[in-house]
Amino acid sequence: MARNDLTLGELTLRDHAFYGLIWAGTTLSARIDQALTRAHELPLSWFEVMLWLSGQREPVAASDLGAKTLLSRSQVSRVVDQLQARGLVERLPSPTDARSVCVALTPAGRTAFTEADATRREALREVFDERLDDEDIRALETVWAKLKAK
Repeated sequence: MARNDLTLGELTLRDHAFYGLIWAGTTLSARIDQALTRAHELPLSWFEVMLWLSGQREPVAASDLGAKTLLSRSQVSRVVDQLQARGLVERLPSPTDARSVCVALTPAGRTAFTEADATRREALREVFDERLDDEDIRALETVWAKLKAK
């Protein structure tokens, strides 16, 4: 059977931009997930939780992680369970709410995050360092800021 080249047909500039964002996000996420899993047995969802934790000086309420990550609250809970089982995070009682727990990276988790982040940067080097110049990066930052503004 002959393979047909599929096209999206005529798209407006805005539609093309939207599908470009979807393509870029999906493609780059898959690249990072594969690199992190291969090198560290650390899926992208785990890395994302560790990324948010790495920037905090104090333990974080699990509910706050659910609000910040691209994961649902139940996914965050499962990821934290898996990271805890590997000794990369710890759950601590909340200092302000006896019913809640906070999550923090362990020293082993900080080390694992640093190593995984280097892998992430290397996997993205071809795109962000070789294909895009500083002006492109600034333009992307401007777009993301506008899209995130409420």
